[in-house]
Amino acid sequence: MAGTAERILFNGDVITMDDTHPAAEAVAVAGGKIAAVGTTSDVMAWQGPATEMVDLRGRTLLPGFLDGHSHFINAVRLGTWANVSAPPAGEVKTFADIIATLRAYKEKLGLKPGDWMMGYGYDILAMDETRDLTRADLDAAFPDNPVMLLHCSLHGAVLNTAGFTAAKYDLNAPTPAGGMTARIPGTTEAAGLVMEHSFLPIFMNMPAPSEADQLASIKAAQNLYASNGYTTMQDAPMEPATRPLYHKAADQGLFHLDFVGYVNWMEFPHLLATAAEPFKQPYHNHFRIGGVKLVGDGSPQGKTAFWTHPLLTPGPTGESNWRGEPNVSLEETTSVIKLAYDNDIQVLMHCNGDATIDMLLEAHEAAGAPPHKWTVVIHSQFVRRDQLDKYVAYNFIPSLFTNHTYFWGDTHVENLGKERAYFMSPMHTAHALGLPCSNHSDFAVTPLNPMFILWTSVNRVSRSGQVIGSDERVTPHAGLRALTIDAAYQYGEHEGKGSIAVGKLADLTILDANPTKVDPMSIKDIKVTETIKDGKTVYKRA
Repeated sequence: MAGTAERILFNGDVITMDDTHPAAEAVAVAGGKIAAVGTTSDVMAWQGPATEMVDLRGRTLLPGFLDGHSHFINAVRLGTWANVSAPPAGEVKTFADIIATLRAYKEKLGLKPGDWMMGYGYDILAMDETRDLTRADLDAAFPDNPVMLLHCSLHGAVLNTAGFTAAKYDLNAPTPAGGMTARIPGTTEAAGLVMEHSFLPIFMNMPAPSEADQLASIKAAQNLYASNGYTTMQDAPMEPATRPLYHKAADQGLFHLDFVGYVNWMEFPHLLATAAEPFKQPYHNHFRIGGVKLVGDGSPQGKTAFWTHPLLTPGPTGESNWRGEPNVSLEETTSVIKLAYDNDIQVLMHCNGDATIDMLLEAHEAAGAPPHKWTVVIHSQFVRRDQLDKYVAYNFIPSLFTNHTYFWGDTHVENLGKERAYFMSPMHTAHALGLPCSNHSDFAVTPLNPMFILWTSVNRVSRSGQVIGSDERVTPHAGLRALTIDAAYQYGEHEGKGSIAVGKLADLTILDANPTKVDPMSIKDIKVTETIKDGKTVYKRA
């Protein structure tokens, strides 16, 4: 006998992402979970006097999207940052545009001399300029305010002189191992752009709004995710200062979407030894600690990833035969991974270049190579085919980043050649090998929009219109797996999320069109109209 549903959704396309029942006509929700999935007549047996009847009017119902990888704290701070991204993420094309954007932002926020000015999305590769922005460019417009423009990779920034001074950064400091410091020609002075380990001391102590202001922004930040159909979010790795913030937000009941945070590898041994974080504990008011995240190398578009073979172009400061450098040593990687494995804690590792992936594989083997740890290789951008075979053997999960094929595909072809560039984020090959894989935005590196992520996995078209590896294109349904059930598997939550099946959480997304039926090139234009978490609407498009 059927019970009584709180909501019944009907009269639309239902893509369940459940291989045993891939499609349905209606869904019933009760107690925050899926109560029934099937034909309209069967599901209507759950209708009662108080049941809310939701007519989809031909729209498409999917499981709620799970964030394969992003940095939630960026959403918290966006209200105090200027968007200096190039189209389509922003409107900046020239240095003059950056200055104009910053001036408007300064006026809007009423910033005074001495106040930090923060921007995000700086990407020289997408601008009509032939050189990087310098501190001199920024000094001329903003001599009295410290300015920091985060690189689009989030692995570096351009600062003005006041910014370096406020960050207590020695302009003549030697470039550290694993770092990149642009210099004023003919001098030892930092020109403005710092990346990787040159940027790390600044990153670890980035200027941020007050704790009270950030807590007040938690709801708006979640709404940004909810408006894109996400019901599970991530921050990996969490900054040391944000961990307590997230716990306070959870204690105050500020999270209405599920949120998983991963601790920084540098803090991990201490946090584990002192039991300072609740590893392996369930959600507390929608927040839990998922494990530890290592950042193995840098960004391929910034030429700071770590490859086995050199680039075809000079390195970031003109180096010949440049292969990049790792951010962590093999010894440190092995130590952290073994500690995590010994304590049954999930490992995420940022790996863009294939040499970094080799290092992860070697560390995994040295740590005992257990095949059941759900180790996630974040980005896996330039994974080799032989490495994917080891992913299968070790039960690794690649969290791919197909947005790169659009935003920086042309750059990767120039730097790496077609053979390597066309195999980036190889979702088709991963699926052929039976590998579950998520797909992500790395927000705020690229926009959160899951339909744009899906569009890049299906089409793999660059800014110039070049197809970046036609053999690695996937079907829309396969691309949706990476945003739903396979992403849930990455979190170890696939038994309760990621598909529309009886007993699972009623985490749902409604789209205004069916991505498996429209022209593949139109997928990016599909809009989220409603997001439902635990059976309750958390976003509805006006």
